Amino acid sequence: MAEEAKKLTTEEVVVSDVCVTETPTTAVVEKEAPPHPEPEAEKVDKPAAEEVVDGEKEATTVEDEKIAESGSFKEESNKVDDLIDPQKKALDEFKQLIQEALNRHEFTAPPPPPPAKEEEEKKPEEKKEEEKKTDEKKEESKPVEKKEEESKPEEEKEETCEEAPVEVPPPVEPIKEEKHAPPPAAEPQVSVVEKIQEKIDALEEIKETIVHEVTAPAPLPPVTEECPPAPEVEEKTPPPEEVKIWGIPLLEDEKSDVILLKFLRARDFKVKEAFSMLKNVIAWRKDFKIDELLEEGGIGEGLEKFAYLHGVDREGHPVCYNAFGEFQDKELYNKTFADGQKRAKFLKWRIQFLEKSIRNLDFKPDGICTIVQVNDLKNSPGLILFKKELRQATNQALQLLQDNYPEFVAKQVFINVPWWYVAYNRMISPFFTARTKSKFVFAGPTKTAETLLKYIAPEQVPVQYGGLSREGEQEFTIADPATEATIKPAAKYTVELPITEGCTLVWEARVVGWDVSYGAEFVPSAEGGYTWIIQKSRKIGPADEPISSCSFKIGEPGKVVLTFDNQTSKRKKLLYRSKTKPSD
Repeated sequence: MAEEAKKLTTEEVVVSDVCVTETPTTAVVEKEAPPHPEPEAEKVDKPAAEEVVDGEKEATTVEDEKIAESGSFKEESNKVDDLIDPQKKALDEFKQLIQEALNRHEFTAPPPPPPAKEEEEKKPEEKKEEEKKTDEKKEESKPVEKKEEESKPEEEKEETCEEAPVEVPPPVEPIKEEKHAPPPAAEPQVSVVEKIQEKIDALEEIKETIVHEVTAPAPLPPVTEECPPAPEVEEKTPPPEEVKIWGIPLLEDEKSDVILLKFLRARDFKVKEAFSMLKNVIAWRKDFKIDELLEEGGIGEGLEKFAYLHGVDREGHPVCYNAFGEFQDKELYNKTFADGQKRAKFLKWRIQFLEKSIRNLDFKPDGICTIVQVNDLKNSPGLILFKKELRQATNQALQLLQDNYPEFVAKQVFINVPWWYVAYNRMISPFFTARTKSKFVFAGPTKTAETLLKYIAPEQVPVQYGGLSREGEQEFTIADPATEATIKPAAKYTVELPITEGCTLVWEARVVGWDVSYGAEFVPSAEGGYTWIIQKSRKIGPADEPISSCSFKIGEPGKVVLTFDNQTSKRKKLLYRSKTKPSD
């Protein structure tokens, strides 16, 4: 029976071990499977977002649906009065922690000493060296004791020497013989006694000096009128340190509150975590030498086409475009990512570019405090051909932005997304929080212009992305607003531009994707007037000039009529604008 019981216990142990090993493997699979590990409660609360992903494939996967849900983020107010009570309380606690840290100079203080764990983890060789040092110190402390021990036998000898002249009879016998001269041995006996006495006196002086040095310190001099006591020095508490971040003091006015709210929102209004993040950001900025980096020049030579600011969105946020297809240029790629030193330089340029962009924000509670990022993936390498150096630099940049620039992105728009966009999203997801990922919007090649025009006005969108903004001297600028219209399938659409007096009329029009017939004519207001054909109707394809511009000088009132004939089965987006100039 005992043997059977032992077998049963061993079998139970084996089974429990198997269960334990299965648990971590399933956890790993669950972490890797979903691209957005968001709880179901959050999905229910979020309003349904519009589908912005390209519909080239009819079958939509679950991953596609999850990515399509990411366009529902709405930026919160930065006004303190608009905050709910728990958020106001968190902001007050946060400011109190910062004030205490400023009073103690914690932001500029040197790093604390290493923890005690490091001493426990020292190598045995280091421990042996420390033990040797302690032994040497002990040996150095022994000479004082030895001196005292050595003095003891001498004292004993002296005591015996003092008793010897009394007990020994030879000095007495020569005194009895008065007739004879004293023996020569008497003189040396007397000299020996005197020498012994001198040694005793010397030893007593040594004892006194040893005891004096070991036990009692020198007494302080008495306080007299000639020697008054030293005045007590009053310790003055230093004033609180001044710390600025992005050019704004931590605690000053409403702009400071806007900065602090960014850290609180990045940590879900958990005060201690937000305070820890703030301290880490300030320390990182000091180590990275941000202030010096702002003044440094010649870092990003050749990268002007990769990242640039252009216009604003419909809410006034600056728009930053990142064109990854520029790195198809092998020379630029090798110049930027060939080795670790060049990647570090690219990272410095990326941070410098972002810092300069942030300095243009006003940080007012009712102002613009965030940026819209547009990431163009056209001609970027696919998942299999994705280059290692570019991936390393991108991941490192994403991590730095996530850790040190909280809540500075109003929206992340990915355009011209290729077939592997799901894999790309899964790759970058670990670097962002759920809140940050809720700002993502994805659009395939055929939906790029439509998606951008949803968030950005057409006069602000670059021409290569479906807008009207062009480089160089043009009749129209970003300040000239454009009108948007929709042309239905298999239908005509006309635009009338009125003219009240003699002038020169200038206009430009664009149909996204074209494949539409377009013509223009002038119709005078006077009865019996002749209609002028300004531009004969012709079909314009996607390969033609994207923007059709024209000017017409007329000396009588009337109107210019633009006609667009859409014979396709798809809706078309029409963009146009016009203005008049006095005739010469």
